[in-house]
Amino acid sequence: MELKDKTIIISGASSGIGAAAALLFASEGANLVLGARREARLKSIVEQIEQSNGRAVYLAGDVRDEAFAKGLVDLAEQRFGGLDGAFNNAGIVGDMSPIPEMELSNWQSVLATNLTSAFLAANAQLPALQRRGRGSIVFTGTFVGFSNGGMPGMAAYAASKAGLIGFTQSLASDHAAQGIRVNTVLPGGTKTDMAGDDPATHDIIAGLHPVKRMAEPTEIAQSALFLLSDRASFVTGSPLAVDGGMATRLL
Repeated sequence: MELKDKTIIISGASSGIGAAAALLFASEGANLVLGARREARLKSIVEQIEQSNGRAVYLAGDVRDEAFAKGLVDLAEQRFGGLDGAFNNAGIVGDMSPIPEMELSNWQSVLATNLTSAFLAANAQLPALQRRGRGSIVFTGTFVGFSNGGMPGMAAYAASKAGLIGFTQSLASDHAAQGIRVNTVLPGGTKTDMAGDDPATHDIIAGLHPVKRMAEPTEIAQSALFLLSDRASFVTGSPLAVDGGMATRLL
């Protein structure tokens, strides 16, 4: 029970890595506050958790909305008495195209969803963790734009996720002495809605990885569980590669 009685926010919790994390964290004893845009899916996941005697509530909304970020924290404090951690997992790839062909609206949407949302989340979550006297924040990044992982057409995505690493390290430095840890997991290709469901595409993505396969969402959720748990008590400011060996590639 790595998260027994800890209250954790998960964004992007309606599918993929976020949904896998919700089920995993619940099985490890956490009180969960789940956020995403798709209310019906959130409700279904909460019902599944409750059927297994877990504890979860949800709030539907958009991570680009400041009021939503604060609403998740308010819900955690109202329903469970405080906040111990957050897995800020929501993100998008956006339209894939070279920069000369990219619309400004796409660039702004990707940056807002992947990076500005991290600011909004941290801005709301850090005061609650300070009230608790300790805590852990985990963001979902990517190998793209980090470790020899440049991909054609993904400049907006890479820029947003590379910025997230710098943001994480700054937060970690600012709040380490307060007992608050901040880290980012860097998944490789993972079998989620973002990756689509075309077997041929999955084969191509798998072939890029030294392990020659894609990750299951639960494998990425396990890394977030570690960073949120007391087992990672001396880990902060880390970009943790969970990427099937992509960090070892030389392009």
